[in-house]
Amino acid sequence: MKELVKPGRAAERGPIGRGAWLALTAALLGWMFDGAEMGVFSLVGRPAILNLLGPEREADVAKWLGVITGLFLVGAATGGVLFGWLGDRIGRVRAMTISVLTYAVFTSLCGVAASPIQLGLLRFAASLGMGGEWSLGVALVMEVFPNRSRAFMAGLIGAAANVGYLLVGLIGLGLANVLQRLEGGLHAVGLPEWLVERLVAYQGWRIMMILGILPALLTFFIRLFVPESTKWERERESGGTSNWVARDLIGVLVGAVGPAVMVYLYGWDATGRIRHSFGLRAAATALGLGLAVWGYTHPVRRYLNRSARRNSEGDPDFAPRTLRRMLLAACLSGVALLGTWGATQQAPAWADKLTESAFRSEQEALRGAGHVDEAERLVRPRAKEQMLIWLSVGAIIGTIGAAMLGDWIGRRMAYFSLCVASLISVLILFQCTSRYGPAMLAAACFAGICSASFYGWLPLYLPELFRTAVRATGQGFGFNFGRILAAIGSFQLGSLVGYFEGGFTIGPWHSPGGYPTACTILSLIYIVGMIVIWLAPETRGRPLPD
Repeated sequence: MKELVKPGRAAERGPIGRGAWLALTAALLGWMFDGAEMGVFSLVGRPAILNLLGPEREADVAKWLGVITGLFLVGAATGGVLFGWLGDRIGRVRAMTISVLTYAVFTSLCGVAASPIQLGLLRFAASLGMGGEWSLGVALVMEVFPNRSRAFMAGLIGAAANVGYLLVGLIGLGLANVLQRLEGGLHAVGLPEWLVERLVAYQGWRIMMILGILPALLTFFIRLFVPESTKWERERESGGTSNWVARDLIGVLVGAVGPAVMVYLYGWDATGRIRHSFGLRAAATALGLGLAVWGYTHPVRRYLNRSARRNSEGDPDFAPRTLRRMLLAACLSGVALLGTWGATQQAPAWADKLTESAFRSEQEALRGAGHVDEAERLVRPRAKEQMLIWLSVGAIIGTIGAAMLGDWIGRRMAYFSLCVASLISVLILFQCTSRYGPAMLAAACFAGICSASFYGWLPLYLPELFRTAVRATGQGFGFNFGRILAAIGSFQLGSLVGYFEGGFTIGPWHSPGGYPTACTILSLIYIVGMIVIWLAPETRGRPLPD
């Protein structure tokens, strides 16, 4: 196998090979499709659930959004470990091909869902591949590029997913016109009337999800043109990859039971059939997290036991240090993910709800004044799409800037600064803006810069915590297990929105009810990040561990 980057200092000074650029291209396209898929659901999730539940159950939409988001996050955590294990066992490129195919196929199947629970289960299956694609792509890119390029590559990694978000927002602005033309085209090819109406109803969410099959084409590019990481090739030649054994994955399946129980408890509460007590859910959450930690780390613990003699020579702390860093990475990722999924990702839905209420009020006022024709011509602002666009623009800036900041002031100080800035930005967005308009869009852009910046910092820092032998699995667990922690927060979103419907008052300050208060409460997780980061090692200036 031809080496992509020659080892040693000469590689740091020499040109970057063609294989490295191909690997980067494949990974960036994969992350862009990841972002597009998540952006699509952010755009059409609410109308999709409303379609599946029926307009009479609009009050349950927020709860079901929380449950489906939770299933997606739990699936990504499970997929991060499964495909991370596969990447350490059979290679980054082959495992990434399978992961992209998985999330493309199951995302497209979401378009034929007949109920919210079916949609949630298909989202879970799609997220298995998405969680794996992140860890595999990061491992591959960081291993084939020299140390001097890591910060910029990490920034590109974070920016790519947000380019996908941006594209979805831009498409959403013209979606109404596209759907009209598409409806005519579907009739022209002979599809029955009932099927065409089903496909284009509720903002065409079914068509948007079906188009998720497009990333499957990327798998052919990956398999044909992208070479394998030479770091992993050397690990295989040394016999290290043989210590990964398939039967260890049983532990991952057992570990997934914990989050599954949490989803069941919160999910059934969302349907209104069973209402579990807070104590029961708290106990189930604690037990579920403990079971997930045990199960998801099981393959790594077994691997470390098998390879203890080889890896412990001169480094007796290798095994316990690896496990400690996996848990630490999960906490750092969990803070970032909960801040995003629990706060800023809710901004488009919040803006959509605000404009819907204002639009209806304005129409009723015009009709009451006798201006019926003017009321019918009134156009509702495309708030949801605009918010997604400005969040994405900010995120692209923030991810690149955060990675460079990590190289400038150090990994730990950068993370601490990002937490401070993110908390401030969320407070500005949800507490200082109450009407859709330029001020809200500017606040969304600022929140995107700050809260999404972690997705440029994490691909810079997490690969630096693990050796090549466990890098895909270690960082796959670290980043994606953080999604389970974020899922716990997303489960609370619907309850918090309802509980604080009237807001609350502290002295002269009043927090508006609903989304602003719920998202503000969840954003306090950034304070935890400000503390936890000082337990992490500083890795600035150090080469990627072999």
